[in-house]
Amino acid sequence: MTKPLAQVLLAPQSVAIIGQSNDATKTAGRPLKYLRQAGYAGRIYPINPRRDEVLGERAWPSLAELPELPDHAYIVASTDATMEAIEECARLGVPVVTALANGFSETGAEGTAREARIKAIIQQTGTRLVGPSSLGVVDLRHKAFMTANAAFDEPDLPVGRIFAASHSGGMIGTFLSRGKARGIHFAGLVSVGNEVDLSIGEICAATLDDPGIDGYVLFLETMRKAETLRAFALEAAKRGKSVLAYKLGRSAAARELAVSHTGALAGEDDIAGMFLAECGIARVDTLEGLIEGFPLLARVPAPARGARPPAVAVVTTTAGGATMVIDPLSVRGIEVRQPTPQTLARLKEATGVDVAPARLIDLTLAGAQYKVMKGALDVLTTAPEYDLIVVTVGSSARFYPDLAVKPIIDSAGAAKPIAAFLVPEAPDALARLAAAGVPNFHTPEACADAVTAALRRRAPQVTEVRPGRPSGSGRMLDELEAYGLFDKLGLPHAPSLALDASIAKVAALPFAYPVVVKALSEKIAHKSDVGGVVLNVRDDTSLLAAIAKIREATHVDRVLVQPMVSGLGEVLIGYRIDRDVGPTVMLAAGGVLAEILRDRSIRLAPVDLAEAKAMIGEVMALKALAGYRGKEPGDLDGLAHALVSLSRLAVHDGPVVAEAEINPLIVRPKGQGVVAVDALVKLV
Repeated sequence: MTKPLAQVLLAPQSVAIIGQSNDATKTAGRPLKYLRQAGYAGRIYPINPRRDEVLGERAWPSLAELPELPDHAYIVASTDATMEAIEECARLGVPVVTALANGFSETGAEGTAREARIKAIIQQTGTRLVGPSSLGVVDLRHKAFMTANAAFDEPDLPVGRIFAASHSGGMIGTFLSRGKARGIHFAGLVSVGNEVDLSIGEICAATLDDPGIDGYVLFLETMRKAETLRAFALEAAKRGKSVLAYKLGRSAAARELAVSHTGALAGEDDIAGMFLAECGIARVDTLEGLIEGFPLLARVPAPARGARPPAVAVVTTTAGGATMVIDPLSVRGIEVRQPTPQTLARLKEATGVDVAPARLIDLTLAGAQYKVMKGALDVLTTAPEYDLIVVTVGSSARFYPDLAVKPIIDSAGAAKPIAAFLVPEAPDALARLAAAGVPNFHTPEACADAVTAALRRRAPQVTEVRPGRPSGSGRMLDELEAYGLFDKLGLPHAPSLALDASIAKVAALPFAYPVVVKALSEKIAHKSDVGGVVLNVRDDTSLLAAIAKIREATHVDRVLVQPMVSGLGEVLIGYRIDRDVGPTVMLAAGGVLAEILRDRSIRLAPVDLAEAKAMIGEVMALKALAGYRGKEPGDLDGLAHALVSLSRLAVHDGPVVAEAEINPLIVRPKGQGVVAVDALVKLV
């Protein structure tokens, strides 16, 4: 490909529409109509072997008979015809092809075989593919409307500076239509479909140096090709371009994994949420938040890791309307902070209103005056206790926007970002806010959603990992072998002795009673579930009895003996290579209740010490180990070091590990470290 990908993808000088219909009401008839309607200035070659003319223009019988090779071909033919067209495009050297047809991996073995064939064609030729199942690629600046999405059937669509990418084809029309109604406009949009070749990450990355694009909104159905999404997000952060995403799939169903609790605890949505956060991508929960949230995100810088929790001021002319924003903010864990006495005094001086000391800064009806609202905003946007100001305006917004809405517009350039929620239906006021670049919201839920996404976004975490994905065929290590691996990582564990399960006499143990006896076998992942553990064994006779009991229950040839280890608490630390996002590390409340409590923190691996300490702060059960209410503190520094060590499986020189887990890891008093008393490791 001699021309840059972004050029042939979004600003082609010539396009071919393969399968263009003569009926503009049909899906295959729309692309030519939209291109002409939009005023596309490039050369268009409709291809239809059964007609000499389509929609009043010359139709060409095949790609080979065109007077030039097009930059971009959009295939709107049937599935079988699409396969033939992709082969022809690749053979002739068309740089980029977008394919509309479905009938691929989503349909089973036959469709999967089609995808494999496409991949082979692409690898052999260098042609790039968007789709299949793509509703097209649109660049509003160049009028390149290569789409069959019905929402684009209108002239004079406004041009913005946001690039939108979606797994779902229908969503690009939703972005366009809902955005237009809210004063949110786009530079370009793409429906990526099945991502057989080009992914959302690769397409967005190709546009990063486009000066006409300020940032990105993404609609994600899967975390497929997550590595390209991460690479794009890291580069976007370097350029100061924000990324806002909505991810489908917030179900409670956990992923099925081979052996560990770690997999059951880290459900698919948990992994996706962690991954997006680690990439510096802000995530919203609502469609309205996705449509309306980017202007706010662009105003809020990503806080540095370890920064203090953000705080919001909510100022209003209507207490009821403002409370509708405070409630969802609080549910999402965002602090709506009461003004300090100094800020209250400044508010009194600037507005003349005696504001009550409360989380809600209620200016009452007096706030529906320009001087009062502007004075309040001047104070709040310079108050050190706040990171963002939410203004909720009542009935005056509908017919008297100069009273309480204009001061918001006039404060748009303040040092702290402002978000506006207008309680009544006030389209004129919202349009004025949008035109002035003030983030504004139609519902309190969307407002809270976008504010949370903006404030919760973190600077991306750059990690170095070694290649590898779980194959499903790797062997399990027994517990003693697992400890050998942990020794190389510097992970402390209890002293361990392997004994033959058929012994009749016990030699002197290298440690004192009481001990724990466990089945030693790579075939038993959870020993307590099958009668493979006996605790508090206090002498030789009891030890022989425990070994016999375990042998009868599990039929193992060997047992593991360890001294009983006590501490102040138990945790679970786990590592696994996720099938989509790669190596991850998890910290959770430990013991047999780990899966029930689901109190955990997840990161991409490896992590450094600061990140490990941040993970500890996110697990509620561990607050009791931090010296809560005068209790003896646990060695949380030792725990942090253990997390770092386990996470180094992502980069260590030994065998590639698919899953590793310590449950429990005993946390001893401060200064005494942590001790692993169970271990599970599965190799790739």
